[in-house]
Formats: sequence, C-alpha cells, structure tokens
Amino acid sequence: MAPGARDGMAARASSDDPHIPVLLRPLLQAVAPVSGVWLDGTFGAGGYTRALFEAGAERVIAVDRDPLAFEMAAGWAGEYGDRLVMQQGVFSRMDEYAQDLDGVVLDLGVSSMQLDLAERGFSFMKDGPLDMRMSQEGESAADLVNTATEADLADILFHYGEERASRRIAKAIVKARAEAPFETTLQLTGVIERCLPRPKPGQSHPATRSFQALRIAVNAEYDELFQGLMAAERALKPGGTLAVVTFHSIEDRMVKRFLQARAGRTGRANRYAPEQVQEHPQFDLKTRKAIGPDPQELEENPRSRSAKLRVAVRTDAPAGGIDAKSIGMPQLKGAR
Repeated sequence: MAPGARDGMAARASSDDPHIPVLLRPLLQAVAPVSGVWLDGTFGAGGYTRALFEAGAERVIAVDRDPLAFEMAAGWAGEYGDRLVMQQGVFSRMDEYAQDLDGVVLDLGVSSMQLDLAERGFSFMKDGPLDMRMSQEGESAADLVNTATEADLADILFHYGEERASRRIAKAIVKARAEAPFETTLQLTGVIERCLPRPKPGQSHPATRSFQALRIAVNAEYDELFQGLMAAERALKPGGTLAVVTFHSIEDRMVKRFLQARAGRTGRANRYAPEQVQEHPQFDLKTRKAIGPDPQELEENPRSRSAKLRVAVRTDAPAGGIDAKSIGMPQLKGAR
C-alpha cells in the first residue's frame, strides 16, 4: 500500500469519534496497582496504553502488527518520550521484545479503527477491497476466497467462525467465483446473505461468522493467541499480571483452558472428588470467572456486549509448554 494511502486512512481514523477501549474500568481494577514496565500487545488506537500510563506504569512497550496504529499515534506519542516504546510486530514474539515484565495486556480481535475503515476490508457493512490483513502484508481475504478449495473454505467457516451453514456458503462462494473473482466485501456479503435466512430483530448479520472466520484465517489469529499466551508466560516476571480480553467463545475457551492448565487445575476424577491442583503452577488465577461489561459500559459501547476479561498472576515456576489441542484451539483438517 502506498504511503499516501496510509496517510489518508490514518487521517480519517484519527478524525472519527474516539475509540473506546473495551472493559477498561474492570481491567484496571483487576490489575491494580499498576507500576513498572507493561506490554500492550494489541496497541490499536492506544487506549489501553494511555490508561496504563495514567494508572502508574513507568514504561509501556506497545506492540501492533498494523503500521497504521503507529501512524495514528504520531500526534500524541511524544507526550510520553522514551517511556513509550512502539514495536511493530506480533505479540506472539513479545518475549523477544522484552523480559521481566510487570504486566501484559491483550485485547484480541479486530480493532474498531480497522473495522471502521472500509479500505481495510474487515466490514461486511461497508464496501471496500476484500483485504482483512492486519499487517497489510501477505495473503488477503480475496486471495483466500478465490483460491481455497470448497472443502477448505467450509472447514475454515465451520471451525473458525462456528458457522453451521459452512458447506452451503462454501459451495455458493466457489460457484460465484467461477463467474467472477471476489474483489470487494459487499460481493461476498451478498453471496452469504443469499445462503441464510433474513435475521430476526436482535440477531447478528448473516455474514458475521463468515467474515470472522476469514479474518482469523488470514491473520492466523488462533495460532497467534496460542503462541502469545506462552510468550507472555516467558516474558512476565514473578508477580507480573496477564490480562486478556476476548470477544468470542473460541478465544475465551482457549484463554480459559490455558490459564486453568497453567494454574495447575487439572479437574476432577468425578464430580464428587476435590479438584486436583499441581504443585508448581505457572499462574495464579486472579479471577475464577470471566469478567464482562457492566450496564454502563453496554450503554456506552455496544461492541463490548460479547467481551470477556480473564486475569492471572505469574508465579516463580519455570515456563513450560502446552499442547494447542488441549486448550481448545480449532484444528483444521488440512493446512493450506
């Protein structure tokens, strides 16, 4: 993408209404007191980073794979001088960027600044190029939709988007692309809409799950989350806090099972037996249940309705490994 085009997108994103960080109030309450060095692994519009500074962080390492995030921050980042370190990259490599962290914050999924820009191709409501690349590099959603086999498309839609009509939609996509390749978001939206019944009031748009699945596949988001959780375990110092905000059930399941496993909770042999706990866990759970938005936040920011926050504190046990399947990471039948 040409620099001029990126500058235009940054200007439009910066001129929109302020982006509201999801679950910010409960997150700051759960991780208090904030001090030392923190890593914001999903920098986005910078809401969490600025809040961490206001709460007492001495230094924040802001990581994002999207170069637009740092272009947008150019107008205010200088306020923090060398206390703010901006690192373009993926949070799955956070332990390469920093060690002995006092805290890590991850706000998963697509950011509002990406969703609001039609040019990025994330939205099924706005016409734009079928892109969806967070890094603005590599294979786009159009490449995936136009080249994947029908079986692979159905697999992605079902496992990554929990779309029950995955086979029907995949068949319709392959049929439509034989006449003309997909280039825009609304082209794809139209095909998906014709495969599903009109939603009832209060139901999500028919393309919601399919667009989610394609975005996750394009950006390898589940693998990024899996690798990122292990990287956080390696990067946090004893007593350091990990806070993760998720937006759909698969992400939350992965985070929940990872933290339960690393907190040494191996479950019960039967429902009458006490829960078994390992001797040297890597994390202590700060919240046993996920924290959701309160009524005030739901009113202020409807996008928070599906958000869940989980928080854990690093122990002094050595970092280890874990199997992706054991924490519920979706497994596709065939790798592309």
